[in-house]
Amino acid sequence: MSKINKVLIVGGGIGGQSVGIALRKLNIDVEIIEIQEKFDVYGVGIIQQSNALRALDALGVAQETMLKGYPYGKVRMFTSTGQSIGEAGIPPIEGYPVHNGISRRILHEVLYNKGKEVGVTYRMGLTVDVIEDKGVAGVEVIFSDGTKGNYDILIGADGINSKVRSLVFGDYKPNYVGLSVWRYAFKRPKDLQTARMYFGKHSKLGLVPMTKDTIYMFLVSAEGADNPFIKDDDKVSMLTNYMKEYQVDMVQDLIADVVDAKLVNYRPLETLSLCGTWHKGKVIIIGDGAHATIPQLGSGAALAIEDAVVLGEELRKQDGAEAVFSRFMERRYNRCRMVVENSELLGAWELLTFEGKPLPEGANMGAVMGKTLMSLAAPI
Repeated sequence: MSKINKVLIVGGGIGGQSVGIALRKLNIDVEIIEIQEKFDVYGVGIIQQSNALRALDALGVAQETMLKGYPYGKVRMFTSTGQSIGEAGIPPIEGYPVHNGISRRILHEVLYNKGKEVGVTYRMGLTVDVIEDKGVAGVEVIFSDGTKGNYDILIGADGINSKVRSLVFGDYKPNYVGLSVWRYAFKRPKDLQTARMYFGKHSKLGLVPMTKDTIYMFLVSAEGADNPFIKDDDKVSMLTNYMKEYQVDMVQDLIADVVDAKLVNYRPLETLSLCGTWHKGKVIIIGDGAHATIPQLGSGAALAIEDAVVLGEELRKQDGAEAVFSRFMERRYNRCRMVVENSELLGAWELLTFEGKPLPEGANMGAVMGKTLMSLAAPI
């Protein structure tokens, strides 16, 4: 069988960089190609739960992300008028905090710096146009600049609209779930020590610490049956109108700071599951390209990082791509599918509440969330 010595990773996001670091720890030559000319991270903040920190620790960056982020405990939950209704979050696992809030840009920089340190090669402004499996000879690609390359395996980590997936598996359309998320960054209110979530009639709103000085707010709303486009000119007024429902000082005090439409991070929520298997020949898809989820369980990035760690562990055995990919699927498929499906279920129930409709008999959001998070605490 052919030893895997040279790997191409398409996509330089969280999943792509994580798997690049994992493979360099095995002394495998790694190239990451990224379609962007330079890293300009789209997004505001991210919530890392204990399982994400455990996976980052395997890559050697967990401590740095916690130093540059903001570790905190359980999420405090409230009504839109500030009445406390409980807490959410599982006990810490393996000594990691329940949560760590961090800027997406900072997380990206931590991974990039680690990647450079361990010898990952980055090539910017580049993607693949042709992928040809050569069997025992590996995989040959034609890049978007017309040049060619040969690799032992190719890893597609290029997101929910993955070009690698379309070239290898055909056309898969993401599923818009009827919800959208708005995000905006603020200075941290002095009284915010842990994340808070507020539940309104037509939306829910969360405040998440990112550093000792900053937070980000997320707001989930229902924007119609079709995948909605919202003009930049409307983003500030729409977001602040949603915020006005939350009659608590901590939210009301933030409204005046929402002034720049370019800083409003708005995204319709979509899911995608690559059915059956995520690999064909010498090509495998990881992260959102295989199992894109929505943030109802806060686990999208965590699953991509776990994918990276598991693929690295299986490649250590060097018994051929087919054996490696098969074991990877055994460890990852059901776990990732559970998160995607349960996130979709929670999203569907949220959509009903935002539309003023009753939930199905027996629907229990807390039970679904708790069971899923406890499952994620299990070893990967």
